[in-house]
Amino acid sequence: MRRPRVNAPVVIASVAGGLVLFASAAGAAAPITLANHRAVYDLSLAESSGTRAVESARGRIVIDFSGDACKGYTMQTRQVTVLESGETGSRTSDLRNTTFESGDGRSYRFKTDTALNGTPGQAVDGTAEATPNLLKVKLKDPKRDQFQTPGEVLFPTLHMRRLIQAARDGQSTVSVKVFDGSDDGRKVYDTLAVIGRQASTGGDKPSADQPASDRTASDKPARDKPLKDGAMATMPHWPVTLSYYVPGEGERTPVYVLGFDLYENGVSGALRLNYGEFAVVGDLTRLDTIPTGNDCHP
Repeated sequence: MRRPRVNAPVVIASVAGGLVLFASAAGAAAPITLANHRAVYDLSLAESSGTRAVESARGRIVIDFSGDACKGYTMQTRQVTVLESGETGSRTSDLRNTTFESGDGRSYRFKTDTALNGTPGQAVDGTAEATPNLLKVKLKDPKRDQFQTPGEVLFPTLHMRRLIQAARDGQSTVSVKVFDGSDDGRKVYDTLAVIGRQASTGGDKPSADQPASDRTASDKPARDKPLKDGAMATMPHWPVTLSYYVPGEGERTPVYVLGFDLYENGVSGALRLNYGEFAVVGDLTRLDTIPTGNDCHP
């Protein structure tokens, strides 16, 4: 999913991502089809530390994802987060993000509007083009500008599909550069995804010898209820920890860590958003899937 976030300075999802979301040899050969869907996640505080500890957190993420590999993919994200702290009081951040990514992952449009305690923040609006060797970005807001980054850089949906394929193939790590237009529209992140073993399906309980790191929050009946019924209950999914880094060399501390259960159709559950000094979890309370019509074969 696209990287969710909390607006600066509150620090976000996609899930836009985004947010922006993932056997046998026969399964590995099957095409990756992402579900058109609307997902609603209720946020709550998981943990807090540091000198300015967050005492409570609440909010909601709503993700609308549609499209296919022929027409391209559109994602709209709305994230409202309320943080309470004894030192800084109550802070409400409101993020609205819309993106479009071509089916081949080479073209990307992004627009983000933010507000903090009702005061509009910096708007970001731009386009990007990617080749295997170069990323080109053109910005309209916050000011007209353009820049380039050498090497392969993935947009959020192509990154999601890459993770799904890696999970199907049994890979445990994926390391790539990602651009999602977040922050000021100029950030290209190094990312590292750690993928756990495929989770149990059909309501099976994890075995006693299954490592805790490979168990997913969707195994807990009180959370992510829409994933417990119908086709989602038996769909292959994997626990993923996705870390974002400022580009550089040597040992680095991630600026942001996103944990989630990655379903084969692109839906995410068991969200955990770690911002360093505090972390929040997202409970999937509603999931509406939308029929896609005829199959797309690009």
